[in-house]
Amino acid sequence: MQVLHQLPFVKDKDLLVGIETADDAGVYRLSADTAVVNTLDFFPPIVDDPYLFGQIAVANALSDVYAMGATPRLAMNIVCFPKALGMDVLGEILKGGMDKLAEAGVLLIGGHSVEDAEVKYGLSVTGFAHPERIVTNKGAKPGDVLVLTKPIGVGVITSGLKAGRIKQDEAKEAFESMRTLNRSASEAMVEVGVSACTDITGYGLMGHAMEMAKGSDVSLVIKTFDVRILPKAIDLIAKKANRPRTLLANMDYIMADVVKSSQIDEPLDLMLFDPQTSGGLLISVPEAKYPELDSALKARSVDAFVVGRVVAKETGWRIRLD
Repeated sequence: MQVLHQLPFVKDKDLLVGIETADDAGVYRLSADTAVVNTLDFFPPIVDDPYLFGQIAVANALSDVYAMGATPRLAMNIVCFPKALGMDVLGEILKGGMDKLAEAGVLLIGGHSVEDAEVKYGLSVTGFAHPERIVTNKGAKPGDVLVLTKPIGVGVITSGLKAGRIKQDEAKEAFESMRTLNRSASEAMVEVGVSACTDITGYGLMGHAMEMAKGSDVSLVIKTFDVRILPKAIDLIAKKANRPRTLLANMDYIMADVVKSSQIDEPLDLMLFDPQTSGGLLISVPEAKYPELDSALKARSVDAFVVGRVVAKETGWRIRLD
């Protein structure tokens, strides 16, 4: 986020979404009824299973397009791989990715690979949407309800797993969450019509909520005790050794704009900043439309939950934790 703000803003009458509000993807209007949505994401393995890693990396990359209310259609692989590791491992990563792309109905049309000291994998993704139906992170309005479509906690769980402080079978819910596409949640919000959306990834729930608050020029009230957390995550985050290295950086960046209730203890507070991979969608929806959105999500088996509300901009803070 800090680096993006140093770059010059590019202006074009058909550039509908650029880097100004740190949104999930760029959007360019091609015609009166078609806009192209572009994003890119790749990262090193967060799990030991190469096939699962491939699935998670693809679900994560596609999520930026889903968050904009668009449909991903084309993808290109980005691969960094050490020659010494063995092509069978790379084959499993790519197979996991291909299977997830097939599930999403996205065509792989190419890619690029380089030899590197560490494995990294991800995608550039192109999606399409109607220019007037794009959902951004800057449309939240006072009175809106905030809905989250996945529990949080995968950052600390995968860190604990790497350190051997949690067993594989204890992380199953985290694995399932990360490899689940946000397609159904995106379809539901487009069907209903919502104010704003962002997906929750590396900056944690609080970091991405802050982007929505600033982009929309509003304040957010987060009902901390209503945020669903994956099993084992709270126990793990209570110990400093399990905390992802970017968690404190997330806190340092936004804490000046946060106020919180004294009832929130440290583990729960930290969890809100836990960096996520392939996290859920944070949707801002008018209160009158919330029942319709809830029904549309449930009809698609999306287990979403309310985490707060949008209020008019308050002096001295952007997010209040109740």
